[in-house]
Amino acid sequence: MVVSADHTSVNERKAPSAPDHRSHHDVADELRDRIRSGRLRPGQRMPTQAELAVEFGVERGAVRQALRILQSEQLLANVSKGSPATVAAPAAPRPDTVRPEPTMVGLAPRVAAAFQAPHVEIDALCLTSISLTMAIGEPLRQIHAGRLKPAKVDVRVLLPSRDIDLAFPAPVEGADEGGHVHRRWLDQRNAQGQVLRHNLLTLRGTHGIDVQVEFRALPFTPPVKLYLLNGTEALFAYYTLAKRNEEFGQECLEMWDAQGTQSMLFPFHQGDGLRDTTFVEQSHLWFNALWETISQNLKLNPGP
Repeated sequence: MVVSADHTSVNERKAPSAPDHRSHHDVADELRDRIRSGRLRPGQRMPTQAELAVEFGVERGAVRQALRILQSEQLLANVSKGSPATVAAPAAPRPDTVRPEPTMVGLAPRVAAAFQAPHVEIDALCLTSISLTMAIGEPLRQIHAGRLKPAKVDVRVLLPSRDIDLAFPAPVEGADEGGHVHRRWLDQRNAQGQVLRHNLLTLRGTHGIDVQVEFRALPFTPPVKLYLLNGTEALFAYYTLAKRNEEFGQECLEMWDAQGTQSMLFPFHQGDGLRDTTFVEQSHLWFNALWETISQNLKLNPGP
């Protein structure tokens, strides 16, 4: 009997020898490469989860996670069905994803969508984390109402260190006599981070969700904010400075500051063309490099 090339299974080809302790990300990376290179074609049926587990030397749970990642990238279809998944047809770029919106308009629905995944992964680089804390409010309400229940939530946040002279917020003229501006920012940073951490960690006891929340401090003031969602989406905004007055007791101080909640947020989605895919991948590399090199452990303690 002659078997057409269209029906040749993936694991009939000789796979490269797999290193020990492969993760679901490793499996997803290899299958993604096969799809993008054309070795797996649109409409072609994937091997079963059991077959992929044997090929890659991993548990079936790792295979399921890898397939869900590829489904979120619109590379696979029918992952949740009883039959094996199929390679999806290439998706046309979605025009609605390229329209920038103010952070509090654009971030909240994207974070809520991210919480529909069984493993939620959020990385954020920002000035105080207020936008992220507010955006996570809706999925938390959905979880408490029983409409969402991810199995695992991992959140990593990069914030400026308390020990640096901030580029902003900062007085327009002269030094920050008395440290009023710095103390106000530090109080906001710590308070928002504590609320974010508390609200997420509460899910452990109330819903049995595996939650990890980590903060690290940067030795510089970030001129941009960045949110990375589930490894497939990057949301990017510039901090635009403006001059404004702030009262500190009896003193009115003119200062440079950024209204982060109003910063225009530009979305990039992996799979929406080469530009978006590359931006998401490079944003992850950049964030991880900052996290693993020049950042330090951050304790959200009140300032002196």
